[in-house]
Amino acid sequence: MVELTIDGKNVEVPEGSMVMHAAHKLGIYVPHFCYHKKLSIAANCRMCLVEVEKAPKALPACATPATNGMIVHTCSEKAIAAQKSVMEFLLINHPLDCPICDQGGECQLQDLAVGYGGSASRYEEEKRVVFHKDLGPLVSAEEMSRCIHCTRCVRFGQEIAGVMELGMLNRGEHSEITTFVGRSIESELSGNMIDICPVGALTSKPFRYSARTWELARRKSVSPHDSLGANLVVQVKRDEVMRIVPFENESINECWISDRDRFAYEGLREDRLESPMIKGDDGVWREASWADALQAVAQGLSNVRESMGASQIGFIGSEQCTLEELSLLSRVAHGVGSPNVDARARLTDPNWDAALEGVPSLGMPIAELGELDRVLVVGAFMRADHPLMTQRLRQAAKRGTQVSSIDLAADDPLLSLHGRMTVAPAAMSQALAEVAVALANTKGIEVPAAFAGVIASEQASRIAQSLASGQNVAVLIGNAAAHAANASQLAANARWIAEQSNGKFGFLTAGANTVGAYLANAVPAQGGKMVNQMLEHPLAAYVVVNLEPKFDTALGQVAVDNLRASKFAVALTPYQSAAQDWAHVMLPIGPYTETSGTFVNAEGTPQSFKATVPPHAQSRPGWKVLRVLGNLLKLPEFDEESSEAVRDAVLTGGIASKLSNQIKTPVGLSKTASNDGLQRIADVAIYRSDAIVRRAHALQQTKASEPPVARVHPDTLACLGITDCADVKLRSTTGESMVVVRADASVAMDCVRLPVGFESSAALGSVQSALQVERA
Repeated sequence: MVELTIDGKNVEVPEGSMVMHAAHKLGIYVPHFCYHKKLSIAANCRMCLVEVEKAPKALPACATPATNGMIVHTCSEKAIAAQKSVMEFLLINHPLDCPICDQGGECQLQDLAVGYGGSASRYEEEKRVVFHKDLGPLVSAEEMSRCIHCTRCVRFGQEIAGVMELGMLNRGEHSEITTFVGRSIESELSGNMIDICPVGALTSKPFRYSARTWELARRKSVSPHDSLGANLVVQVKRDEVMRIVPFENESINECWISDRDRFAYEGLREDRLESPMIKGDDGVWREASWADALQAVAQGLSNVRESMGASQIGFIGSEQCTLEELSLLSRVAHGVGSPNVDARARLTDPNWDAALEGVPSLGMPIAELGELDRVLVVGAFMRADHPLMTQRLRQAAKRGTQVSSIDLAADDPLLSLHGRMTVAPAAMSQALAEVAVALANTKGIEVPAAFAGVIASEQASRIAQSLASGQNVAVLIGNAAAHAANASQLAANARWIAEQSNGKFGFLTAGANTVGAYLANAVPAQGGKMVNQMLEHPLAAYVVVNLEPKFDTALGQVAVDNLRASKFAVALTPYQSAAQDWAHVMLPIGPYTETSGTFVNAEGTPQSFKATVPPHAQSRPGWKVLRVLGNLLKLPEFDEESSEAVRDAVLTGGIASKLSNQIKTPVGLSKTASNDGLQRIADVAIYRSDAIVRRAHALQQTKASEPPVARVHPDTLACLGITDCADVKLRSTTGESMVVVRADASVAMDCVRLPVGFESSAALGSVQSALQVERA
């Protein structure tokens, strides 16, 4: 520790700290532009010049190391004069367009110009002009003449997002920020550049000219799009969500959010179901009152239960449902006597529930991801599935953490991987077995009998040696592994590796409320069916909450066809097109911005939130609809008056004691897939992951949302006699699709990579089906 004095106050800071850090510890504000607590120090704006006694000139607080006995003055005459001089230079070329600038009202330059700027400029020459740049559909760089070259955006790309998408050209007055050869920004974290830009150079393209910051009400919420549970500030004007920005929570999302969290709000307005609808015998949809629609639902379910039995009714939720919605859905299901209730829409392993001993979770606080020194990630498309968790691992890798991966496609995670095995889906248990054998040999322990004869590859040995040498180790199961047909076997093998490495074992988990689904008991009872089983083998009746079966399940179009074939199907949904093809009754419920509720994130932390805007048209909170449905079905104990009462009933006794990543399945090797086609790799495209995101216009204009192409290894294509970029027909046992095929060496041999969430891929049915590839 070193001790120094700032503005007459003594303070101690760790050796190596800068004067800026010491000032912050004292609560003293030093004006700055280029400094940001999460970025490296650039010291190129010079706004933080302070007077240091015995120094011949003012020094930048952000880049001056604190030393013992140092005496600093941040607001002395010398310091103020230096700061005003810097401000005058910054304003020389800055355009006088504050009245039309989207940053107006929340602009650091505007704020500091009040205190440090002059009332008139001495500069009479022509101001420089920088032409606008097209950075893509999310970030606007229409007014780059405003840029003050703080380079925050450049450093953010290099250090946080992991890719240098922006850089600086030229020198001096001719410097300008631009992309590489006119490319657009494609990082999944790019919107954070808008937040950290201290002026109006980088702004939100979807929000552009929509509202003034002082017109917006600010309400705290939680992201529904992935298992991190990022904290959000939802900004509202006239009961409409206008913008979403991060709410800082160091233990969860730090001060960042992903672009999916930031820009998905556009999907809250589109395609909304405005009133309850009932389909007549003639197949025509007609509006109905809430009373009539709910009565029709209660009567329809009662008729099926009496004529065919409660086991013929399926209750399906989603991992984007709130804890309260899932709890009440489960209670309705059990109240009518049905064991068929589930919210894990993409789960396909029928042995999964039998393998678990508790509620699966990350197995550690999210913040500890950055403290690990050895990590093995199994079956994850890291940047698409968990953008901000990947960012934490990226920072850890920079500090020396060895991150290894067993995956289905060698995508660039924008971090340095110590070891990597890219294998076909059917070979993933074999890959884990190889790592287990290599680990056993490295540590001198007995190889499990189930792995007898398994020979470790070079990469498996490299991963095993890394895990064996760590002090703080974790093995994490990603979405692709958790949704595999042999997920329980993969989890068992991965857990054995974690145990022998003296490390933690956990699941990254798929949705905002995957952990909450288990806590709310929205999982099949004894003898009950999972979502995949309910939709693969049709039941007589369904209640589906907040789910778009074609895109959110592992069965695609098959799910829609089987729902349509049922005698009675009810959809509780915010969106009309999500259910109009298959439902008999549609009930409009609000998305997360229109209801109170709770999401339990991957680490097991419950985060409650309130509605940020009133319900759209006749929409109602989903938990209220399910509670009234319970009343109409004459079920006991459906009398809660608030979502908090429902939540408290679920969380009684706490969460920590219920979390467990124990796997009862013994280690072993799964049977390999049949050879009657190519194995499918069905990743979830980042901006096609849920109903809200799929309706967000700006996100659908990005490269990640372009119509999918089939990606196949070049050697596999050669064996098939098909050329790169050819039109091909993909055929499964239940459907076919016409797509373009691309040679991609990152895909495992004998596989076809085709993402889900698109019309063209949904037509193929189950993601577990082998695919035939034929030239069109």
